[in-house]
Amino acid sequence: MVTYLGKGLREVVHPSYQAWSYATLLEGFNEAVYKGGIAIKPCAFLHNYARDGVIDDPYYSGYTEKAPLFLKGAKEQEQLRNFIKQHVKYGDSKEVLYELANGRIRPSKALADALKGLLTSKPEFVLIDDQKEVFEATLASARVASSTAPKVIIIEGGPGTGKTVVAINLLVRLTSAGLLGQYVSKNAAPRNVYQSKLAETITRNRFSNLFSGSGRFFDIEPNTYDFLIVDEAHRLNEKSGLYGNLGENQVQELINASTCTVFFIDEDQRVTLSDIGSKQAVREFAAAKGATVEEYTLASQFRCSGSDGYLAWLDNTLDILPTANQILDTSEYDFRVFESPQALHNAIEDKNDQNKARVVAGYCWPWLSKKNPHADDIVIGDEYRRQWNLDKDGSLWIIAPESIEQVGCIHTCQGLEVDYIGVIIGPDFIVRNSKIITRADERDRHDKSIRGYKKRLKIDPEQVTAEVDLIIKNTYRTLMTRGMKGCYVYCTDEETAEYFRAMIRTSTNMS
Repeated sequence: MVTYLGKGLREVVHPSYQAWSYATLLEGFNEAVYKGGIAIKPCAFLHNYARDGVIDDPYYSGYTEKAPLFLKGAKEQEQLRNFIKQHVKYGDSKEVLYELANGRIRPSKALADALKGLLTSKPEFVLIDDQKEVFEATLASARVASSTAPKVIIIEGGPGTGKTVVAINLLVRLTSAGLLGQYVSKNAAPRNVYQSKLAETITRNRFSNLFSGSGRFFDIEPNTYDFLIVDEAHRLNEKSGLYGNLGENQVQELINASTCTVFFIDEDQRVTLSDIGSKQAVREFAAAKGATVEEYTLASQFRCSGSDGYLAWLDNTLDILPTANQILDTSEYDFRVFESPQALHNAIEDKNDQNKARVVAGYCWPWLSKKNPHADDIVIGDEYRRQWNLDKDGSLWIIAPESIEQVGCIHTCQGLEVDYIGVIIGPDFIVRNSKIITRADERDRHDKSIRGYKKRLKIDPEQVTAEVDLIIKNTYRTLMTRGMKGCYVYCTDEETAEYFRAMIRTSTNMS
């Protein structure tokens, strides 16, 4: 809902949803409730809001039925009194409140069983080969970790090695064992998509308390959690809060908040100047806490048609890391270069029969449609006019069926995958005489990934130029490794397109 709050209009959850979600949290995690026989009956009372057909619109009936809504007026107050009398027969001198406040925080058996049932029904969460080996080793360590013998685990793996599959399995298994923990990511997209995949219905609110952003642990008591699963740990920031003014260091805070903290890292996917998650930083903060560090590597490739060769070729072609893979055989991985953005988008739409193909781009165009829903964002030539990922889809853009019409960005696809990815390479990445040139000034001025680089250039131009250069290359590397079966590209610069065509071996080097 949109309401006036904090000196302006804000989008907030419906009050009935809010009350119901709090009740669900208590039922799922407070032992005084699920073991002590305390029944929770949520409702919402807005004492100064008159019934107007908006807040009580039938659209919200799914929530108002779970948590009845009472508004302004004598009649409404009488209905609230009747509701309370129906469910609260006698007073108890605050005894229930005391039990709630002091109830042990642990996941309920009902929650754990529901999680296990959901996971076993989804083949995309089945562990294979070294995924299973790393999972079992991490599981054993997390179970024996304690405040006197804390553990920190680093799991490294490139695109498609199954980091998130292992992470979700750990979350479910450890929660099922009665341990208190959360799946943590800096980016909202991975946690929201996987939370949605686990539940797929309105009932996912039961599981939402198991998923968290990385910026809320700066004021958590030490060892509050038995485990924290930190996915996409390379995206962690130093500071938290809207203005980057809270806490000291997210890596340190996550380690201190849990007796066992598991970091899933791919340092080659650092895509903003503020990304500080590294294996070395984790080791240093673990040592400061006195935690034992264990390190594992996921090597088997399941994205990119199992092609390690494609990733090695991509590193070489994007000038990230020299490799022997200078020419890509497209019979092993479906890579194509298109002459127009519309042809690229048409080809991706043709591959979208299972809702597993999307188009993404470098952030070189302003997001005009965020303020004007009728505006076009990515405009190339006379024919191609598309919008960035719809604001209403938010971090679930990559699985929203209608999102095939839009173009996604790094923030809505990192940590996620589709079968086929279409990538529009913008003017921030060009090739001249076979030399890669990155141009930060071609990124949209609202792009936060390299925010502040001009100021830093004055202090250390050589270091900052190298950092920004790598971030732009890593951005395209990440975008171009979202497709398990194929990657199609269009380059706004023709010489760059010719460069990619020259790097592939196929019957026809152009589409």
